[in-house]
Amino acid sequence: MAALDPAANCGRCPRLKSYRLDSKRNFPTFFNAPVPNWASPQPRVMIVGMAPGMKGANRTGRPFTGDFAGDLLFDTLIQHGFANGAYGNSADDGLTLNECAIINVVRCVPPQNKPTASEVNNCRRYLEATLKHYRNDVEVFVTLGSIAHNSFLGCFDVRKKDFKFGHGAMFELPSGQTLLSSYHCSRYNVNTNVLTPKMFGDIFSRVREILSE
Repeated sequence: MAALDPAANCGRCPRLKSYRLDSKRNFPTFFNAPVPNWASPQPRVMIVGMAPGMKGANRTGRPFTGDFAGDLLFDTLIQHGFANGAYGNSADDGLTLNECAIINVVRCVPPQNKPTASEVNNCRRYLEATLKHYRNDVEVFVTLGSIAHNSFLGCFDVRKKDFKFGHGAMFELPSGQTLLSSYHCSRYNVNTNVLTPKMFGDIFSRVREILSE
């Protein structure tokens, strides 16, 4: 069975490995390794992000944990019953997921939060393995941002032009699963009103509707 997560010393992407090592020298208490998936047992919804943030998941070792994007994501998940507890910006805050998985298409923190196309492609084997592992559980995917959306589509035999990224766009995948796309819950998108908490909440309200159908 293919590995769902890269090895801690993964070197498939030399630029990302070098950046990780720089981070380890500058921030020795950080996680500083490829960030693994985070999933509840038998997740019905899978959230697909782009990559760890330097002082977010690269610091904490848990997807979307420790930076602004996590503040909005986990608040929204708690409101809609996909997470339980209180989010505390750390991997040991006691927060748990409910019928939910959170993954990134690129597992290592990229410089300037911008992975290259080759880095996205190098990491796709772990995305494909993850999708295969949960193929009988997940009913709805939520892609956050165009990079995550397009990389995710690369795992399916589809024409990307038929699955164009857009906030709130919904598609049926060849597998019969549903795909919803959303603007990324980044600080920039929220501060510029590209994405509001209500817009983001509406995505997960729709997920709940689909799961209840």
